[in-house]
Amino acid sequence: MADITTPTGEALVDEATAHTVPPVSNAYRRYALWLLLLIYVVNFIDRQVINILAEPIKNDLHLADWQLGLLSGFAFGIVYTLLGFPLARAADRHHRGYIIAACLAAWSAFTGACGFAQNFAQLVSFRAGVGIGEAGCTPTSHALIADYSPKEKRASALAFYAMGTPIGSLLGLAIGGAMSDYFGWRQAFMVAAVPGLILAIVAAFTLKEPRAKLSAAMRAAGQGATGALATFSETIRFLSAKRAFWFMAWGAGIRSFLGYGHATFAPSFFYRCHGPAVIALAHQFHMRPQTFIGVALGVIGGVAGTLGSWTGGQIADRWGARDLRVYGSVPALAVVISVPAAITLYLTPSVPLALSLIAVTNFVGTLWYGPIYASAQGMVPQRMRAMSASIMLFVINFLGLVLGALCIGALSDILNKGFHLGPAEGVRWALILSVVGGGVSALLFWLARKNVREEMIS
Repeated sequence: MADITTPTGEALVDEATAHTVPPVSNAYRRYALWLLLLIYVVNFIDRQVINILAEPIKNDLHLADWQLGLLSGFAFGIVYTLLGFPLARAADRHHRGYIIAACLAAWSAFTGACGFAQNFAQLVSFRAGVGIGEAGCTPTSHALIADYSPKEKRASALAFYAMGTPIGSLLGLAIGGAMSDYFGWRQAFMVAAVPGLILAIVAAFTLKEPRAKLSAAMRAAGQGATGALATFSETIRFLSAKRAFWFMAWGAGIRSFLGYGHATFAPSFFYRCHGPAVIALAHQFHMRPQTFIGVALGVIGGVAGTLGSWTGGQIADRWGARDLRVYGSVPALAVVISVPAAITLYLTPSVPLALSLIAVTNFVGTLWYGPIYASAQGMVPQRMRAMSASIMLFVINFLGLVLGALCIGALSDILNKGFHLGPAEGVRWALILSVVGGGVSALLFWLARKNVREEMIS
């Protein structure tokens, strides 16, 4: 593979050959991946616990569905999305372990503060604070994992990290539901804040910054320096010619729109559309209804999502070694499977069947994590990795975090009141219509296949 250049003509080294030996030992790499996974699990516990608490918060603070969507998505997502760029820039300049630790402590503190909110405005403010902290976690972690890992293991390493999404969602739903049932929704927020404050101390003292070792290794190999840190505008110019990058980013953004939006309203869907059946099943398992739904959605969706994320990473690394086009074809196939499964989930009168289909939709709904996130790291030189991840995450999170729950909640209100369907059928058809529209992501992932081999450089 030839040396690469920036759009301004600056020479860069061939990082595919330069980064052949990871700058940390295999034992430390495994430790760091597990620590970052735990941090990401906490990230999603604190981000998603509000979903299982939506109905009691709605009743306590007298909120509409669009307000629930704003709390779950927009209030958190807008600051999360916009702050991703400056924090990614900081991650490309400074010690990434310290940045992760500081962000972790900040979002955990704001999560605990949510339990003290007395009205909608205060809760919106605290949720925005959670977004401020979490904005520095994922782009920084992606760049760190890419530096820790050899190229042939990068997709599976990033997919391993991405398992924090379903695991954190699992724990957030299960723990949040139980805490809310027995102690109230405020105490659920306070408990969710504790693990992050502890892990912040561990991260600050044990996460290593490999940047200096990578630069030294490249100089020793006679390959020079990696060049000055990339700016946002330079990274955008570099990526402007990467058609596969943008197809993947927008495709993943649509999947994120569905993922976040449906996660927010899944508990409400079961309460409203299957209330008596949920109560009966809860009694069979000697649980309260909210605890049952939290545990059922958390365990079924979390286990399936974890397996899907792991499987996607393994496929990307193994099959991608022969043909990188698998980075686009696997997510496309996953969408084709997910659409009919999700529609059946929301139409069936059987609660056991609906819960079983949660496993299918969550498994295929996380297959894209490894291939897509690895593409964001492999299409740019090392000095652009955090910024590249931040740009892709901007698209994903703007569509998913900012718009997903808000738009589905607003559509639910329109169908409920404007078309007089009622709150149960309103949320049901809002979820179904979003699934049908989200099928366009399959086309975007398939289009990415045409260029992904040529656009991977490191």
